[in-house]
Amino acid sequence: MKKILKKIFSRFSLVGLTIIVLFLLFVALTLGAIFLPEVIIVHFFPRAEGIVSTLVTVILWIIDVIAVLHAANRDMVPETKIPWILCIVGLNIFGVAIYATFSSHRPSRKMRRIYRATGNNTAPYEQPGVSRETMHAEMGRWAAVSVALSTANPFAVPCRGTQTQYFASGEEMMPHLLEDLQRAEKFIFLEYFILERGKFWNAILEILEQKVKAGVEVRVMYDDIGCMSKIHLNYYKTLQKKGIKCVKFNPFVPVVTNVHNNRDHRKITVIDGKVGYTGGLNLADEYINETHPFGYWKDTALRLEGEGVKNLTLMFLRLYGMQKRKVEDVAPYIPETFEVFAERGYVQPYGDGPYPLYGRHLGEDVYINIINEARRYVWITTPYLIIDYRMREALVSAVKRGVEVRILTPHIPDKKLVFALTRSNYKALIEGGVHIYEYTPGFVHAKMMLADDEVAVLGTINLDYRSFLYHFENAVFMYRTLALYSIKEDMVSTFAVSKEQTLEDAKRNVVTRGLCEIAKLFAPLF
Repeated sequence: MKKILKKIFSRFSLVGLTIIVLFLLFVALTLGAIFLPEVIIVHFFPRAEGIVSTLVTVILWIIDVIAVLHAANRDMVPETKIPWILCIVGLNIFGVAIYATFSSHRPSRKMRRIYRATGNNTAPYEQPGVSRETMHAEMGRWAAVSVALSTANPFAVPCRGTQTQYFASGEEMMPHLLEDLQRAEKFIFLEYFILERGKFWNAILEILEQKVKAGVEVRVMYDDIGCMSKIHLNYYKTLQKKGIKCVKFNPFVPVVTNVHNNRDHRKITVIDGKVGYTGGLNLADEYINETHPFGYWKDTALRLEGEGVKNLTLMFLRLYGMQKRKVEDVAPYIPETFEVFAERGYVQPYGDGPYPLYGRHLGEDVYINIINEARRYVWITTPYLIIDYRMREALVSAVKRGVEVRILTPHIPDKKLVFALTRSNYKALIEGGVHIYEYTPGFVHAKMMLADDEVAVLGTINLDYRSFLYHFENAVFMYRTLALYSIKEDMVSTFAVSKEQTLEDAKRNVVTRGLCEIAKLFAPLF
C-alpha cells in the first residue's frame, strides 16, 4: 500500500495530473473564446441566429484554411507537416489552437537572448588549431564532415594531440572518473540528464563535497524532467547548501507550452578544463549495472585529455549561463596551454540543440554525412530507432553502394511504446539491405557510429526525433584516434551476442505494426 501511495503522490504523478488539468483548461478556454461570443449575440438578438451561425462557420473555415497553408509552407521538418495538417483538418478550430500553441519548439525568448550573448564570449576560442588545407590533406574525404560540423557549430573546433580512452561499460568507466575527480585542483563541471542517489552518485558527491572544502569550484546542472522521479523537487538546494553551484535545467512550471520539450540530454564532465568525459552514461546505478531493471545495461563512455576538452567546457558554460540567465567571462576556465599527446588523429566535440539556437539539425546531419562518405561499412548502436525519410534513405542508399550497414538496438525495452515504434522501422530497413541486431543480454543505451575503421561518433544523440529536434545534445566526432580500435573491438563482441532480425521477425504481429504506423505519423510532434 505504501508503494502505491508513494507512486500516486510522487512528483511525476502530480506533474502528469497537472498537465492533464492544464490541457483540459486550455480546451475549455479555447472553446469558450470561440463560441461564447456567438451565444451572447444570439441571446440578445435571436433573429440573427442563422446569420451569426453562418458567419461563424465561414470565419472558422477561413481560419482553418489559413492554418493549413501556414503549416504546409512553414520551414520545418517535412515529417511534422502532415500530422499538424491532419490535426487542423480533423479538429477544426480546436486543432488550429493546438497548432498555434504547440507547433513551435523554440526555447523561450529570454533564453535565446542569453544564449546568443554568451556566444560573444566564446568567439575567441572558435578558431581551429589547424587550417582547412591541412585537414583536407590529412583527413581526405572525412574533412568535409569535419568542416560542415564546425561551420554549423563554430566552437566545435577540430583538435589534434588529444588523448582518447574508450570505456565499454559504466562499471569500467566509474573508477577512472572517480580518480580524475579526486585530482581536480581548480574546478569541476557536471552536466547530466539524470542524477539518482545510489552507489554511483553518492561516490561522486562525496568527492565533490571534499573538493568544495578544498577550494575547488564545483558546478552541477541536471535536467528537471529527467530527474523528476529520481530526486526530490528542491535537490538543487540540498547541493547548494554543500557549497556546490547547482541549477536544474528548464524547471517544469504549470504553463501550457512546448518549451518543456527542450530537455538537457547531455552528459558532460569537465575537470580543470583538461580532462573531460561524455557518452551515454547518466549518474545512476543502472548505468554501472549495480541494478538491473532491463537486464544488462550496455552503455559506453569516452575520456578526453588535452585541447579537445575545450569544446566540452564551452558547451557547459554556454548552457549553464543560459539557465542562470547570466553572461560570464569564460577565459578563467580555458587553460592557456594543453598537454599534447602522441595521438595523430582528430577529435571534435560538438553540441546540438533546438532551432534557432542551432541553425541546423546538427546531430542528424553528422550521422548522414558519415553514412554518405562511408565506402566499406557503417555500424550504429542506438536505444531508439525512430527515424525520418532522409535518414532511412541515407542508410538504404549506402547499402546500394555496397556499404555494409548494421544497426544494434535493445532486445529488452525500457519504454514499451518506443520499443514498438523502433521495431516498426525494421521492415523497410531490412528490405533495403540494412542488418538489424537486437542485444539479447539486455538494454543498449550506447549512442555510437563507426565507419571504415577511420571515423566514429560517440555521445548522447539517439536516432529519434527528440534527439534530432528538441533536446540539447552533445557528441564527439573522431578521426583515426586510438579509441576507434577499442570501439570496433567492443562492437564486434557486442554483435556476437546479439540476434539479427529477419524480415519474418519484422512482419510479426500485424495489429501492433498497424497501430505503430499510426503512432509513427505523430511521433515527430513529441
